[in-house]
Amino acid sequence: MRTEKINCKNCDQLFEMGFQFCPHCGQKTNDDLTIGVLFYNTISNYFSFDARFFKSFLPLMFKPGYLAKKFLEGKRLLYLHPAQMYLFISVIFFFIISFSTRELVTKANEINEKVVASNPATKVENDSVKNVLDSIAISKAMVPLEANKALLGLKDEDLKLTDSILKQGAKKSNSKNITWDFDKEKVDSLIVAGADKEIVLKAMGMSDDPGYFERRIFENLLKITKGRGAGGIVQAFFDSIPISMFFLLPLFAFILKIFYFNKGRYSHHLVFSFYFFSFLFTVFSILFGVNRFIYDIPNWIDWLIAISTYFYFLISLIKFYGQNWFLSWIKSGIITFTFLMFIVPMSFSVLVLLAFIF
Repeated sequence: MRTEKINCKNCDQLFEMGFQFCPHCGQKTNDDLTIGVLFYNTISNYFSFDARFFKSFLPLMFKPGYLAKKFLEGKRLLYLHPAQMYLFISVIFFFIISFSTRELVTKANEINEKVVASNPATKVENDSVKNVLDSIAISKAMVPLEANKALLGLKDEDLKLTDSILKQGAKKSNSKNITWDFDKEKVDSLIVAGADKEIVLKAMGMSDDPGYFERRIFENLLKITKGRGAGGIVQAFFDSIPISMFFLLPLFAFILKIFYFNKGRYSHHLVFSFYFFSFLFTVFSILFGVNRFIYDIPNWIDWLIAISTYFYFLISLIKFYGQNWFLSWIKSGIITFTFLMFIVPMSFSVLVLLAFIF
């Protein structure tokens, strides 16, 4: 008996009529567009992800190195994929700390404004205006001298010398404070007078033909001088952290590859790193979340939990790489020291520079 065949509308492959799903691509054969069909894949994918996440959560937290080892053994659908778990948990982590970030941005702006207001060289309303008025007074004082120079027997050189002496005396009478390698009083005076930004930037030391990065540095320096730039730098710094993690995590895996060069390919160390960083983000998400929304945990407990992540790392290395505890302890100490003392500070220094520029 000949069986009738139909074409799949998704992959265009032939299959026998009566199948509920295409045996080639898995699409449902009944493609009538109903609400159920519209949301079927979304809902099924969500619950599949949800089930694998909760199945992976307890081993991640309480069985160091277990998930990475099982993934390499071939159990790749039973538990959540390492990269998928890392992305999901990191989104939660950065969402939680975003509440604290907003507060830090506000505080940074407040501190910036207070510093600018309290600095004698930045009292624009008083000192800078006074300097402008002094210049006007000197100009007025010079008018009768210039008008009667013939009567008084003064030469042009004498008038110029008198004007110079008066201006120098006015400058000395006011407290002068030069910071940031530029004349703060002069810059403040230009700002109060509403001078063009280009003039102010050049007074701060910007070259006549600045490049992109030089201009960005001086523009942000001007914002800080005005008392409203620090918050933007703090915000840019925190916005850059998620991006930096995409470089820090592969670097961490590279360090593991160096210390365990005969324990598999680089991708194996990357799997371990994904799961370990997922654990770190989970721990600190819980800490930040509890401290922020539920209860302010004593600092000594926070530090104790943070330090305990090292012992998790040590056990993970022993379980995943199968080396004895003493050698693993030596390697874990060197890896932790190298990563925290060199890689992380270097990365965050670059972050601070990029945050200031952009």
